[in-house]
Amino acid sequence: MSERPNLLMLVHRVPYPPNRGDRIRSFHLLKHLSEQANVYLATLADEPLERETPTALRRYCREFAIEPLGRSRWLNAVASLATGRSATEGLFRSGPLRQIINGWTKAVQFDAVVVFCSSMTQYLDIPALANAKTVVDLVDVDSQKFFDYAKARSSWKSWLYRLEGQRLRTLEKSIARRASAVTLVSQAEAEIYRSFCPNDKTLAVPNGVDLDYFQPQAEPSVNNRCIFVGALDYPPNIDAMQWFCQDVWPGVRNALPDATLAIVGRNPNSALRQLGNIPGVEVVGSVPDVRPHMAAASVAIAPLRIARGIQNKVLEALAMGMPTIVSPAALEGLDLEPGRHVLQAQSADQWVSAISRICGDRAAAQELGAAGRCFVESAHSWTACLSLLDDVLFDAPKSTHSHVLATSAV
Repeated sequence: MSERPNLLMLVHRVPYPPNRGDRIRSFHLLKHLSEQANVYLATLADEPLERETPTALRRYCREFAIEPLGRSRWLNAVASLATGRSATEGLFRSGPLRQIINGWTKAVQFDAVVVFCSSMTQYLDIPALANAKTVVDLVDVDSQKFFDYAKARSSWKSWLYRLEGQRLRTLEKSIARRASAVTLVSQAEAEIYRSFCPNDKTLAVPNGVDLDYFQPQAEPSVNNRCIFVGALDYPPNIDAMQWFCQDVWPGVRNALPDATLAIVGRNPNSALRQLGNIPGVEVVGSVPDVRPHMAAASVAIAPLRIARGIQNKVLEALAMGMPTIVSPAALEGLDLEPGRHVLQAQSADQWVSAISRICGDRAAAQELGAAGRCFVESAHSWTACLSLLDDVLFDAPKSTHSHVLATSAV
């Protein structure tokens, strides 16, 4: 294209600051798209905006609109369920945002639309968008996440999660008919999607990591210190930390009496804050910069029992050259080799053994951390990961990053 195309980006949550999993991906996606197109960003806010957010977004957007979601979104969720749709769609339904998008389409002809997460596809029914190239970034197969939740719960919660999973699956099946391409965060997620929605439009576009921001640090200032980083209001993270502190941590303290654990992340709920009463456990909570906390630790942990997609917490730890231990669930979606790039642990005894091994052999720990850094440098730069979108949206030459493209259609 001789002129810069006009691109509409629909995001369910304001993509700044990039301080949680979905925002990290949506922010870098916005940044990448802005290098080649005039981006009009339509997004929703479910919490107060950071003061610097508007200034940051102006650097990447020709125009942007942020509509707040009030308490009525929960009524919208119930109403959506009652009418046969998913609660998720109701949560992110906004009449004012739809009006803004409609207004833009009367003044601007959009060459392309990028939709971040299935909940925002509801805005694609605006007639003026019908002929635009459309990429829907599902990120994860959300329906599968709710099916996983249903298995881990009992009684009415299990029923509700299963219903939401069924409704979301119906929505996800419909997306391939409308989109030029459907992207997911890993080959594993792409295969799940194709298993119930056979198509030849699905691409795996993995997350990258900011390799300049997350740099290897000097030796940790606190020996035998473990760290977990993640959103502490996210159910899989809550489950992981409760299980780890209750089932694993006593064994770690028995093997390493001076061991400490830092739990770092935004919005810890009351159950997580209570973990700070366990000897050696510190619930740090939200911090402006996770890097000093990571640099002070000897080992990063990701003991998730429920996980979807790619774990940013793992990529960031590896980028900092940190020895990292992951559960099998946290490893899915990453081509890491256990024993070479990370250590893998599942049972409590395996976790105690792996932590003891890293804390007891600094040379081996440094070798593991260096291998992890090399891995993310070669496979997870944002430029390499997002280049496939250029092929779909801007008719760019086909990417040479064949490990990213999900080429096998069902």
